Amino acid sequence: MKLLFVHNYLGEFGGAESNIHLAATELIGRGHALALLYIQGTGRDEQNWGANFTKHFCLGGWGNLPLVRLALEEFKPDLIYLHNMPDLDVIGALLDSAVPVVRMVHDHSIYCMRTYKYNYFTRRICTRPLSLYCVFPCMASVGRSPNSGLRWVSYRAKQRELLLNRRCARLMVYSDYLRHELVANGFPVEKIECCAPIRRLDDKVRIGSCGNQNLILFAGQVIRGKGVDVLLECLAKVKSDFRCIILGDGNHRAHCERLRAKLRLDGQVQFYGYVPPGKLEEFYLQASVFVMSSLWPEPFGMAGPEAMRYGLPVVAFDAGGIKEWLKDGENGYLVPWKNTDLFAARLDALLRDNELRCKLGRWALETVKRYDSRWQVDYLECVFRSVLREAQSLGRLRTVEMQDSPVSPHEKGLTAPLPGKSQGHSGEPAYRRSLKP
Repeated sequence: MKLLFVHNYLGEFGGAESNIHLAATELIGRGHALALLYIQGTGRDEQNWGANFTKHFCLGGWGNLPLVRLALEEFKPDLIYLHNMPDLDVIGALLDSAVPVVRMVHDHSIYCMRTYKYNYFTRRICTRPLSLYCVFPCMASVGRSPNSGLRWVSYRAKQRELLLNRRCARLMVYSDYLRHELVANGFPVEKIECCAPIRRLDDKVRIGSCGNQNLILFAGQVIRGKGVDVLLECLAKVKSDFRCIILGDGNHRAHCERLRAKLRLDGQVQFYGYVPPGKLEEFYLQASVFVMSSLWPEPFGMAGPEAMRYGLPVVAFDAGGIKEWLKDGENGYLVPWKNTDLFAARLDALLRDNELRCKLGRWALETVKRYDSRWQVDYLECVFRSVLREAQSLGRLRTVEMQDSPVSPHEKGLTAPLPGKSQGHSGEPAYRRSLKP
């Protein structure tokens, strides 16, 4: 199968890029041919990240339609795997081609004018679908530009983006939370599939020893939605001795470093900046507990399950899809949104009690053993084959040779091992169903 990946970036950046790299690595290992259509490089591990793609097509700032046509004519994909793409004309051109499009929804940008789905001033999570309420009183039409200035966000353009994405043959999401958001914005539920690729456990992974150093670890972008400033407020309330390492970079780092000094946490909290994925393991192995202070509604929050792979319990705010894998008192602690007192108390409990920390860490490891990227990509392949078969039945696509039985995920009885309620099942969380023999 020839798959054209379409994404804003080439290289490591955040959770979306990790997902793309993992999926591409698995798919290329199964004999599929991959190409990438993108806008810009990130400057982070671009060579390794892009090695899975036999062809790279870089879009320019304007007039991208000829480049889209060139990519389609030269690579001749069987299917387009669309990720984040801010250029709506590019999306339109891909949808107007004879090639079926499957969209992976990484975040809220399709239906939220602010893209992060919470109020800028109060940081409260928004539960409304796209509507004129977003223009007023939300004032989402006024946004920030990358150079810290202001920019105009068009409500009509966002409506157009919704209409375009509804034309995709399938939409892949990380969680039932994200599925609900799409349905609320008018997407047909039968087009939405849950699939959250996670790095699989293998013999190379080493499990930590419950970390007796009282080391608290954060790994992620240091941007406002990740709540690192609120994490610092929580740490100021922790009574136990601790050290905290913050891995990652972003436009909120300078503010957080000033807040660290104000809270007199300079001797306990260190900012390490961006750390390549291949060097994260040494930090996980030393850590005692992993924290996620996200205030925006995480579509899934893959940083948490990644830390759980090393037997680390997780403490996080209840924001978005996090509750689908973090079970309070079982594999960590799920704290009510922005409750800094309870967040600090949960950290204190784990730092003081090594037995409790190890117990929750063992359950954390058991939780993520249900995630296996091979299963996830099995599911993804089934979705691709189902879409191709539908296109062929409508006479819109040439016959594509497909390995294995070309059946849909539902016909094959295959559901992604994702810890949440899946459409068409009993309503029992999938990760609990997988515990049964």
